[in-house]
Amino acid sequence: MDLALEIRRPSEARADVLVLGRYADGARPPAEIAAVDRVLGGMLSKVLASEKFEGKPGQISYLHSGGKLPAERVLIVGLGPRRRGDRARGDAEPVRRAASAAVRRARDLGAATIAVFMPPDGLSPRERAQAIVEGALLGTYRFDKYLKDKNGKTVRALTVLEPDRRGAASAREGLRLGRIWAEATCLTRDLVNEPANVVTPSFLARRAAEIARADGLKLRVMERAECAKMGMGAYVGVAQGSEEAPKFIHLAYTPPGRARRRVAIIGKGITFDSGGLDLKTADGMLRMKDDMAGAAAVLGLFHALPRLEPAIEVHGLIAATENMPSGTAQRPGDVVRAMNGLTVEIGNTDAEGRLTLADALSYAVKHVEPDEMIDMATLTGAVVIALGQGVSGVMASDDGLAGRVLAAADAAGERMWRLPLHEEYKEGLKSDVADLNNVSSQRGAGAIVAALFMREFTDGVPWAHLDIAGTAFAERELPLGPKGGTGVAVRTLLGYLASTNGRR
Repeated sequence: MDLALEIRRPSEARADVLVLGRYADGARPPAEIAAVDRVLGGMLSKVLASEKFEGKPGQISYLHSGGKLPAERVLIVGLGPRRRGDRARGDAEPVRRAASAAVRRARDLGAATIAVFMPPDGLSPRERAQAIVEGALLGTYRFDKYLKDKNGKTVRALTVLEPDRRGAASAREGLRLGRIWAEATCLTRDLVNEPANVVTPSFLARRAAEIARADGLKLRVMERAECAKMGMGAYVGVAQGSEEAPKFIHLAYTPPGRARRRVAIIGKGITFDSGGLDLKTADGMLRMKDDMAGAAAVLGLFHALPRLEPAIEVHGLIAATENMPSGTAQRPGDVVRAMNGLTVEIGNTDAEGRLTLADALSYAVKHVEPDEMIDMATLTGAVVIALGQGVSGVMASDDGLAGRVLAAADAAGERMWRLPLHEEYKEGLKSDVADLNNVSSQRGAGAIVAALFMREFTDGVPWAHLDIAGTAFAERELPLGPKGGTGVAVRTLLGYLASTNGRR
């Protein structure tokens, strides 16, 4: 999709469809929309009244211009109620969702060119333009690679309208950021939507190599023997049941100037999770191609970083493997030694993600020496029970880090909720034969217990854990995308890195 910015009034925009955003407060429409109505001889207001348009989120009405405007059709989309007194970046979400709904509808009407105007309402030109572009690109995303009959309707060009020339430079930066953030998210979605017979650990390593070559990033890929030699017994133990070779992937972005901080971003990379010898049910196993959504988010993030050039050194780590049953698979009751020296009794082979992440965290502490660490993982069914399929769980050892992650999530429109690291729950991780058990002997709080287990491998480095088990894959169409991989956490982490950019 080609993107452009035009400094002109909506009534002057030439496109197949002109999109206008409208809030649900009953107030007079902005002057730009009123001008469109005047050119149309009041027809716009009559159509909205006859269709009882109230400006509810995603509500849409449209009409033909009858040749009175350069645009063939005018489409009005609801933004919902204004957030009175709230000028936080989170205000961009209604614009993002409205742009998604409107551009998707315009595409389905056959529009190839679309012009969009959204009223400012406290948003800067950059924030508004970025939200429009993100909404348009994410809302029209498709994964149809394996379909014989593809939907041929596509949007060729999107124009963002900025009536005030003084906001042009800011709006152009918004277009640039919107494209980068959305394309990183769509790359992540593509990886999650691919089947597990395509996305193997070796595939992830090759994709990482492509990103590194294209963008001048440093890359190190470690094989099974090297990981074992480094003491990654927890990770290698998970991998030993699969014929697919594990790959430990280390991407590194170094800023052009002096780095203000060093951050490690870790993604769970189980390319297919059968549960191991503690085999999942057929229904539980069906969608386990998405158990590498955290790893996919790391690759999406690193696709974006060279274009954004933050003054932060960022390391991306993926301990990629399958978790499969076989004659060589890890057994319940086995004891493995992680990279930091702690021993772990395998209470359940289906709690494998925390084992791979334990060694990835230990590697980061020892070889990256970061100021902060964040991991993303489709880790527990417990977080889905606690928060549902629309909210990711956040657990953190540092309040400041947690606050910045949650603020970035709110700005990105990705719902996240902090859960406590309740110390008493750690008692359930005790083992009679090892330092830790990978599952708890106590009932409940599975998401928190998993985070407490992983905290043992952070060595006091400020750390946040994002459990995206409920949000990485959508079972139905969402406001910003179709059923399938969502690309969750990519835009949150880009926002977090942007907020960290000025910290020392």
